[in-house]
Amino acid sequence: MSSHLNALNSDSYIEISQYRDQHFKGNRYEQEKLLKQSSTLYVGNLSFYTTEEQVYELFSKSGDVKRIIIGLDKIKKTACGFCFVEYYTRGDAENAMRFINGTRLDDRIIRTDWDAGFREGRQYGRGKSGGQVRDEYRQDYDPARGGYGKLTQLQRNPEGRNKF
Repeated sequence: MSSHLNALNSDSYIEISQYRDQHFKGNRYEQEKLLKQSSTLYVGNLSFYTTEEQVYELFSKSGDVKRIIIGLDKIKKTACGFCFVEYYTRGDAENAMRFINGTRLDDRIIRTDWDAGFREGRQYGRGKSGGQVRDEYRQDYDPARGGYGKLTQLQRNPEGRNKF
């Protein structure tokens, strides 16, 4: 009976997900401890054209935003579809997880997840082409994320292979 009652108290929006940053400097226990205390969110599925001001306008509705770090293509230094939103308090970040995750921003459904805390250098995409890894393998056409995925673009345009 008590396991059924625990389900009533759980809040899937604020629990930590199964995803773990593979580049985290430390062990899994340390990462989970930081995730449970964090007031920083990873925000994904942003349009490449979404501005910091748009992110601030949406996320400030759930609390006082300390800073926003827009994810950049490590080669071109242009936005590549993700950001970090850091709040002053865990409670404000929990409100964002509850109420903003899955909402529409700049005509896209965004997703939020806990982040162990921003460190310099993490604002750059980790894909081979400089952007996000998932955008390299995407096969659909998405104008808000640069058209086709990088590998699909190469298959469609073989003379562009030397552009990486």
